[in-house]
Amino acid sequence: MKRGLLAVLTGDGKGKTTAAIGMAIRALGHGWRVCMVQFVKGALQTGEWKALERFDDLLDVHVKGHGFIYGDEDVERDRGIAEEAWDLVRDALSSTEYRLVILDELTYLLKYDLITELEVCTALRSRRPGLHVVITGRDTPSCLIELADLVTEMKEVKHPLQSGIKAQKGIEF
Repeated sequence: MKRGLLAVLTGDGKGKTTAAIGMAIRALGHGWRVCMVQFVKGALQTGEWKALERFDDLLDVHVKGHGFIYGDEDVERDRGIAEEAWDLVRDALSSTEYRLVILDELTYLLKYDLITELEVCTALRSRRPGLHVVITGRDTPSCLIELADLVTEMKEVKHPLQSGIKAQKGIEF
């Protein structure tokens, strides 16, 4: 088996989660089992999730977030949710069941000190050989950038919200 890669999709632009889902679709197309943990976003029914439901035999999605974190809310509640989700991730990183694990919006947990960089980087270094991992989110800490094999930065150049255009079904959700 080839070496498992660590990919980081970061930056202030849109498309990080969508790119990770594209990677999941590619893996699912090859018959791989995929685990995706969403740390922040709630259970919003996006077009991506409706499409991915068709792969429920190969895809495990764990929505652990309750909505976006801004750092001024119930920190203890957020920390409890983060720790529960991180327990699930540790199991996925050592499991032989998955070939790809996606950690969507993980960087927010680090930014708001809900889990430590040391804990995350240690777990990623000791993951099962051959396991591919994708991490998404803004403000990625340098330890993850250094550890990653692939880093892609999404940069916002122009956004429809700047012109007062609301999110469009099928395009943004």
